[in-house]
Amino acid sequence: MIIRRATLLASAPNLAACPSSDFPEIAFIGRSNVGKSSLVNMLTRVKDLAKVSATPGKTRLINLFNINGDWTLVDLPGYGYAKVGRDDRAAFGSLITDYIQNRPNLRKTFVLIDSRLTPQQIDLDFLEGMVHFGLPFGLIFTKTDKLSRTATQVNVEKFMARLGEISDVKCPVITSSSKLSHGRSEILHSITAILAGASGIAGESETGEAVS
Repeated sequence: MIIRRATLLASAPNLAACPSSDFPEIAFIGRSNVGKSSLVNMLTRVKDLAKVSATPGKTRLINLFNINGDWTLVDLPGYGYAKVGRDDRAAFGSLITDYIQNRPNLRKTFVLIDSRLTPQQIDLDFLEGMVHFGLPFGLIFTKTDKLSRTATQVNVEKFMARLGEISDVKCPVITSSSKLSHGRSEILHSITAILAGASGIAGESETGEAVS
């Protein structure tokens, strides 16, 4: 996939305010400060398309960007701000999860995980909600330039082991660095496959191991 054009369609405070659309949508979400805005800018190669902030939880809107006039990239608020938790299923009815559960043209949600950290409960709680409601997702481990390849793989394996305690659902896994543009082609290949209705995801091994 070559991204030739990326334009802001809308910034909506909730699902009801999102414009109706026939374009297929691919959403990106992660806990606050995971590097989501940087990843969106890296994918589109449009500087400051998504606003990068040093303040966690700054983004509180659903931002929709039309790509090439063919599909929509959705930048969702960080779920650290939304306080989604295992013991509070009602939080899964927040503006974030209302969109994820009820947007009819949403094809897949990519959940971003900070590769530098040991498994964070907030990430596992959110993914448990995704599994509980049967929502399709993929994982993108961010900021891999901060670690060696070996250390990154160790952290990815630790996270996947914890995720395996929640569910045996297999999902695509991609490692990335917005600073170095690593993982960009794998993510775009994945999106191409999703939009084409393919069941497999480019860059995903049969065992769900990370690719660089």
